[in-house]
Amino acid sequence: MEQVVDLVRPVGLPAGRDLLLPGRGRTFVRHLRGRGRRATVVLLHGLAATADVNWGNSYFALGEHFDVVTIDHRGHGRGMRTTDRFTLEACADDVAAALGELGVETAIVAGYSMGGPIAQLVWRRHPQVVAGVVLCATSDVFSDSTRDRALFAAATGAAVLTRARPSKVAVQLLGDTVTRRRRMAVSLGGHLLSHDWAQVLEASRALGRFDSRSWLPRVDVPVAVVTTLHDGIVPTARQRAMAATLPVVGNVAVDGGHCACLRPESAFVDALVDMCCAVDAASWSIDLRRAG
Repeated sequence: MEQVVDLVRPVGLPAGRDLLLPGRGRTFVRHLRGRGRRATVVLLHGLAATADVNWGNSYFALGEHFDVVTIDHRGHGRGMRTTDRFTLEACADDVAAALGELGVETAIVAGYSMGGPIAQLVWRRHPQVVAGVVLCATSDVFSDSTRDRALFAAATGAAVLTRARPSKVAVQLLGDTVTRRRRMAVSLGGHLLSHDWAQVLEASRALGRFDSRSWLPRVDVPVAVVTTLHDGIVPTARQRAMAATLPVVGNVAVDGGHCACLRPESAFVDALVDMCCAVDAASWSIDLRRAG
């Protein structure tokens, strides 16, 4: 049973609430609902972001077609606080639990950057709740070069230090070892201050260890991809290599870097809506064939 602890309605955003996930903890979600029976899209944000930072430009455009759910991941923004070590698997389980508490039986799961691996894991661990997947600015592997491994190893060390002694140094360490772009930190603004930085740095370590190449091609729900053409964080070539292994129902490129979701001129929002609609249409087609 859903428990509402606090109701928040920032200007220009759907209503949000703290949601109790029994046996797991509390997290922050938004749930935008329209009239009638519509498919639901759940939006999963990237590393060191929040749902509002990552998807704030997309909420109402998606809401014209779908019900929309967002969640702040563990240690990020108003997401769950726990002493457990961060894992992408736990985040995927949080998503499935949140959908259950919200009464959402199935959803199109859309993930951006780190949200991509979490979306993939939701399908792998909780296939019954996944109607389709949309993967944006993401990959099936994040550390397949010597440089990548060095960067993620540095983040691992930073995570240990930050657990022992949290400080603003963690923000700089993350910027230097993972994002490598100060302007991303500027884009996130005050949202940086709300993170549990030990968890965020552990998230970067988990991302560096993620590799779904052995199992992702077996995905059995409709998949679409949004590729960022000038991405220095998740290289475009890596995004395209992942897409080439999947039976995609849609694949669109946007003219932007890793922060394309923050920039209206990139046309990211239109691409996201189009890919969610393509997945929804393919999902309906599969359901009709099965019913027949």
